[in-house]
Amino acid sequence: MQIKAEQVQKMIGGHLLFEGLYMEVNAGEHVAIVGVNGSGKTTLLRLLAGMDTPDQGRIIKSKDATIGYLHQIPQYPNHTVKAVLEEAFAAIYALKAKMSKLEEQMQVDVTETVLQQYGHVQEQFMQQGGYEVEAQLMMIANGLGITSLLEQRFDCLSGGEKTKVMLGQILLKNPSILLLDEPTNHLDMQAIEWLEQYVRQFTGIVIVVSHDRQFMNQTAHKIIEIEDGEACTYHGHYDAFVAQKEAKIEQQFAQYEEQQKKIKKMQETIKRLKQWANESNPPNAGLHRRAKSMEKALARIERVKKPLHKKKMNLALTMAERSGKEVVQMMDVSHAFEKPLLKNSDLAVYFGERLAVVGDNGSGKSTLLKMVLGEVQPNEGVCRVGSNVKIGYLSQQFEHQNPAMRLIDAFRETVAVSEAEARHILAQFLFYGYDVFKKVKDLSGGEQMRLRLAQLMYEDINLLILDEPTNHLDIEAREVLEETLESFEGTIIGVSHDRYFLQKIFTKVAWIEQQHLHVFEGDYEWARNKRLVSSHITTVKEKVKKSATAKKELSLEEQIAKMELKLQESTLAKEQRYTLEQQLESLYEKWLAVDESN
Repeated sequence: MQIKAEQVQKMIGGHLLFEGLYMEVNAGEHVAIVGVNGSGKTTLLRLLAGMDTPDQGRIIKSKDATIGYLHQIPQYPNHTVKAVLEEAFAAIYALKAKMSKLEEQMQVDVTETVLQQYGHVQEQFMQQGGYEVEAQLMMIANGLGITSLLEQRFDCLSGGEKTKVMLGQILLKNPSILLLDEPTNHLDMQAIEWLEQYVRQFTGIVIVVSHDRQFMNQTAHKIIEIEDGEACTYHGHYDAFVAQKEAKIEQQFAQYEEQQKKIKKMQETIKRLKQWANESNPPNAGLHRRAKSMEKALARIERVKKPLHKKKMNLALTMAERSGKEVVQMMDVSHAFEKPLLKNSDLAVYFGERLAVVGDNGSGKSTLLKMVLGEVQPNEGVCRVGSNVKIGYLSQQFEHQNPAMRLIDAFRETVAVSEAEARHILAQFLFYGYDVFKKVKDLSGGEQMRLRLAQLMYEDINLLILDEPTNHLDIEAREVLEETLESFEGTIIGVSHDRYFLQKIFTKVAWIEQQHLHVFEGDYEWARNKRLVSSHITTVKEKVKKSATAKKELSLEEQIAKMELKLQESTLAKEQRYTLEQQLESLYEKWLAVDESN
């Protein structure tokens, strides 16, 4: 055992978060903590990290345990990003300074004592990886995509960039227990996939709080759910947890219903016994005793709690009158702000399509959405929205001209209903009682998103534009949003880093890479694999020519390249094109199988 919470009770602001909470994480385990917003996940991490103390109970951890936890962004005035990362090697640099001092001393006078001291310090320096610090720093910086920031001042970075740098510093410290709170929030796809690989190979304990279901599927061996102030442990990744939880609820319902039948039967028997006893002349004392005895037995029964189905948002997006066939046309679009974003790019979106826009942070995804919305005009080329297109926009930040306005008034601004009707509608979005009178500026990210969804439900739309819609939603709210989008009959264009969400909703992908739009007629995983194949084809390595497997691999790459050229021919008949596409997909699968076996 390495870290454990035992009979923990914690109250915050008069609200009891935990009571008698118990959890245990053993050496080498990778655990994800899940629960609805406000269930206390981050508070639990703070308790485990020693940043806060329980009101009752205790946190136990091994004496030699070192904890890495990103809880706040410290101030580093006049530090470069590289200097901030190098803080992780403070002990190693202290040894290096000691070595340098002894080297200076040896230049003046070499004694046995000094040589022994130098040898001892050098051995410590080597054991702690002193000669590999630069390589480690660059490996972490490349993985998180912050290499270009190394010489910049830390205090001039954005919040997201600072978070990535501090995550890098924690990883460089290589603690025995790694606590991660929503680690994928500020990362692009490449950095998320790199972090997944890093966590999978991490030999210590990992405890992560996340709403990223794909990240949990890739990294967690165990799921701990915080519900009603208690921790319940499930073994396996996130999807396994969902299946186990559903089975558990079904079993609880069966037990509850079985017990209710038994209780009802006992109550009826007691009632009959009393009736028979009273109808006897004289009244039957024996029947009364049996009724009394059965009442005591009934009182002793430990009642099975009825499983509660959590209330979900009642969300249904109905499409307005359908748009024309061509929804968005981008032709030869080029655009730049401080740096080039798009260059000679084309994109066509047709009615009913679900297009995901994917790319690294800063690649121009949100700019592309703003072009469709008409908020940004391209420097060159044309971005045209088709006929009868009515747009609903769900941004990652809810912006309101009057942040002091009450939630109910902000809702009624766009939806012309009475206050009573507005309260009824907002209750479907889990705003109850005095919640509707909160000021817009005081809403959490999840509450802002729910308000915007409530407004969208009553807008006349047939094109839905989503910009990171899942960012502030807990998993249950994400699932409700996904169910809603799946039933929406109009067109959807979305930007997201949530790969689970991307895979579930979108059937076409526009990948922004090196200022160009690469369009894939398939889901996210298909696009990712095809992109992987394409990048390998363009950079075929000389060393693979030496082995028989390499020859086979090169042959497949040549076949794929030829087939892709063939598909570019405009004279192909529809049947020929379909056959070639099927053959190409088969070649991709063979190539990936060869690549994975290596």
